[in-house]
Amino acid sequence: MINKGNELKLQLVNPGILERYIKTLSPWFCGAFISSLIIGLWFAIFNSPPDYLQGETVRIMYIHVPSAWMALFIYSSMAVASLIGLIYGHLVAFIYTKSVAPIGAVFTLICLVTGSLWGKPMWGTWWVWDARLTSMFILLFIYLSFIIVSKSFNDPVKGDKISSIFALIGFINIPIIKFSVDIWTTLHQPATISKLDTPSIHIDMLIPLLIMFTSFVFLFLYIFSIRFFSELNLRRYVTYTLSSK
Repeated sequence: MINKGNELKLQLVNPGILERYIKTLSPWFCGAFISSLIIGLWFAIFNSPPDYLQGETVRIMYIHVPSAWMALFIYSSMAVASLIGLIYGHLVAFIYTKSVAPIGAVFTLICLVTGSLWGKPMWGTWWVWDARLTSMFILLFIYLSFIIVSKSFNDPVKGDKISSIFALIGFINIPIIKFSVDIWTTLHQPATISKLDTPSIHIDMLIPLLIMFTSFVFLFLYIFSIRFFSELNLRRYVTYTLSSK
C-alpha cells in the first residue's frame, strides 16, 4: 500500500503529472516575480542609503549579487539532478538540467556585466583577471559547453548521460568560486552576508537585497516552467520519431 508521501514522490518523477503541477503554479510564479521585483526595486532605489565608500554605485549590488547567487544555485541544482539522473535514470532529472542551463548562463552573464559596471568606478577598470571574476567567467563557459554537449547527440539517452557527467565535472568550479576570495589575494570583496558571525551589511541594504533575490528566484521558476514544457515536448517528439523509424 502506497502512503501519501510516496505517492507524491511518484507523481513528481512522472513527467506528465509534474507537467500539470507546473502549469498550475506557473502563473503564480509570474505574479510573485512581478510583485517582489516592484517592491525590491522600490526599496533598492528609494529606500536604501548610498554606501559611504561606493556612493550610489552600491545600487548595482541589488542586481549583481542575486544574479551571482542564482548562477551558483542553478548550477549546483544541475549537478544534483545529473547525479540523480545517472543513478536512478529519472527522465525528469535530465529534462531539468537541460531546462535550467540557459537560465543559469543568463544569470552568470548578468553577474559578469553588472560586476564590470561596478568595477569601472570602484577599481578604475572594467575587468581584472582575479580569482573570483575569472572563475565566474569560466562558469559561463561551462554553462555554454553543457548546452552544446546536451544538444550534440541524436540519441537522447546517450546525450543525457554524457552531459550529466560533464555537469558533475564542471561542479568542481563552484567551490572554487565560493572560496576564491579567501584562498587567493583578490580585488573582489569578501563575503558580507554568508558569514558565521553577524553579516557586515546594514539592514537597510540587506532587506532590498533579499527581496531582489526572492524576485530572481520566482523569475527562475517562471522561466523554468516555460522551458520545462518545451524540453518535455521536444523529448516526446524525438522519442516518437526514433520509435517510428
